[in-house]
Amino acid sequence: MAKTSFIFGLFILLLSCGNDIPPKLPILGNVDLSYQTVNGIERVDTIYPSIPSFSFLNQDSLKVTNETYKNRIWLVEFFFATCPTICPIMNVQFNKLNQDTKKYQKHIQFLSFSINPKHDLPFVLRKYIRDHGITANNWDFLTGNEAETHRLGIENFLTFAGRDDEAEGGYAHSGSFTLVDKAGHVRGVYAVTNMDLSVNAKEYKRLKTDIFNILTYEYHVK
Repeated sequence: MAKTSFIFGLFILLLSCGNDIPPKLPILGNVDLSYQTVNGIERVDTIYPSIPSFSFLNQDSLKVTNETYKNRIWLVEFFFATCPTICPIMNVQFNKLNQDTKKYQKHIQFLSFSINPKHDLPFVLRKYIRDHGITANNWDFLTGNEAETHRLGIENFLTFAGRDDEAEGGYAHSGSFTLVDKAGHVRGVYAVTNMDLSVNAKEYKRLKTDIFNILTYEYHVK
């Protein structure tokens, strides 16, 4: 009887340990279905949305593409250097997140897309980095085609970014950060900075947790 109780207890313990693994993060965006017939049997495959190919200049005037950042997860924001309101707060949080994830630095790429590229030329972005005390070497600031940048933000990174003549600085964008996995799939969008310029601590914590979970349980990073 004691032996049976021990085995049963061990089974419960192992079961509870297995339950500590969090559920897998979803892939966000609209999926497509692909139908094909193989040996007379129809198969349906799910095609998940991914970030399309892009080309930008970084703060060092170097051309960068998706391939530049392959084999890393991405943390993405949209901003502009002359933004007088939400951007400075966002970048304080982005910088804090960079420091909080320093252990995983080689597995993570931070990307800041400028939504006002006509002004935010590489030398402007370099000055912005210096002025804000950003020293991370896994954080790039990108500038390129304005329409393409806005489209990428809205359609692919699932965050608003665009012109708005009524907004301070002439542009408006979400205060959210986007988490992208190594396959280019969006796995989460996090409203860390609210439009009233307050910081959402719960969203920041959720983002940190999801970064840890995707690296640990999907990519087995220790």
